[in-house]
Amino acid sequence: MIDISGIIGGFTTVLQPATFGYLVVGFFVGVFFGAVPGLTATLAIALLLPLTYGMESVPALVMVMGIYMAGIYAGSITATTINIPGAPSAMMTQREGWPLMQRGEGAKALGHAAIASAIGGTVGGLMTLFIVGFATALILVIQTPDKFSLVLLALVIAAVIQRKDFAKGIIAVTLGLMIATIGMDRLTASARFYFGIPPLLAGIDLISFIIGVFAISEVLIQAEALWKRTPPVAKLRRRDFFPKLSEFKEIGLWTYLKSMVIGYFMGVLPGAGGSMAALAAYSEAMRSSKHPERYGKGEVQGIAAAESANNTMCGGAMLPMITFGIPGDPVAAVTMAVLLIHGLLPGPQLVLQQFHIIAPMLAALTLCAALLIIPSLLLLGPYYIRIASVNRPILYSFITMVAMVGAYVATYVTFQMGMALLIGVLAYFMRKHNYPLVPLLLGFILGPIAELYLRRSLAVSGGSPLIFFTHPASVLFLILTVIFVYFLGVRPWLQSRAERKLRES
Repeated sequence: MIDISGIIGGFTTVLQPATFGYLVVGFFVGVFFGAVPGLTATLAIALLLPLTYGMESVPALVMVMGIYMAGIYAGSITATTINIPGAPSAMMTQREGWPLMQRGEGAKALGHAAIASAIGGTVGGLMTLFIVGFATALILVIQTPDKFSLVLLALVIAAVIQRKDFAKGIIAVTLGLMIATIGMDRLTASARFYFGIPPLLAGIDLISFIIGVFAISEVLIQAEALWKRTPPVAKLRRRDFFPKLSEFKEIGLWTYLKSMVIGYFMGVLPGAGGSMAALAAYSEAMRSSKHPERYGKGEVQGIAAAESANNTMCGGAMLPMITFGIPGDPVAAVTMAVLLIHGLLPGPQLVLQQFHIIAPMLAALTLCAALLIIPSLLLLGPYYIRIASVNRPILYSFITMVAMVGAYVATYVTFQMGMALLIGVLAYFMRKHNYPLVPLLLGFILGPIAELYLRRSLAVSGGSPLIFFTHPASVLFLILTVIFVYFLGVRPWLQSRAERKLRES
């Protein structure tokens, strides 16, 4: 167990003016990289990694935590204002925030996103601080077959969440899985589906894929119909960003609690990350909602669920990285590099012997959410809204330029810039025919993870799939998969079929 005095000491260290200044700098760097499509918190930390060589351990880690939390939160800004999520974790926020923006209620969407992010980030950081001493038992319960069943659950949710036409959701997930197989096989080092093109041996980079799916496709959509995509922009007061009490009552405390539990759990499990956390929490909120028909049309409950989950995930992702050196998401992986640069080896000994360094790191994650997110909205919120009133050709030309630079900087390979454009054109035609993009992205992200866990599990069992039915956690995830398929896919289809027969009769 960790002495409570160590936790208090961590907060005291961060609140010292000099250290807190590093947190503020990291926060605004994270806001910029998280909000601009094509740039991510992972890229920000990677680019600033050389600077941490000359810094002391605590300030360097505090600044990184500011980038992390702000980068996850800031994805909701452009997801709401210009319909392009600045981070993959804001995909579900985009689904509800953009319709509100088109109705002139962008301030309300940003307000709910900021408040949910602040609550989720604070709770996630505190949970990790208080349970980090017990993390060993928690992580060892989740074995390889369990991880595959979890990823399968996420892929199924991504497919069947499209209630009106989940067949297109299945096609989108499958296409994402197929694209993810391009390149070298991670286990056998053999080339797959590279079609004789040597640069494809490295596969398609995640950043390039994200840029193509969201930034490039959106630019093409906007270029086609700029004249009919001008959302109303009203003069706003800063208090407009504070939602009404009645809206919080409609969302309900239970929605926040469920979403934070889901988000933290997804963060703890390696490979899940903010996208899966937001998707799972959003899906559960829609399933349990009294008005599921409002989702996709500007439902603030969906924003609250997604944003509270993906920011709680930050604290969860730190837990396995600190205790076992297993990052929960890409940002945690880059953060681990900062630890290694300063001679800090993740593991139980790091927690037991150097908690005076880890405590300020986790306290910074907590304080960033608690003290900086909402004040930053009050300070800069009106400027966020004004993004919508900027000259659209100039705005989207700038976004395209930054996106292409982001695609290049991620790998320093010009071929990946071309792949971003190609993926963008594919996503554009998918959108034109009402195919969802979220399942496409999740299939691409989770496909390699699912394949790795599947093949490892089958190797251990000698090829027998029964291994997935002999682990309690795996069985639980498979049961949840069946439940989600029924409630999100089969049940709505049966209801619509019954209603159609009733109308015909």
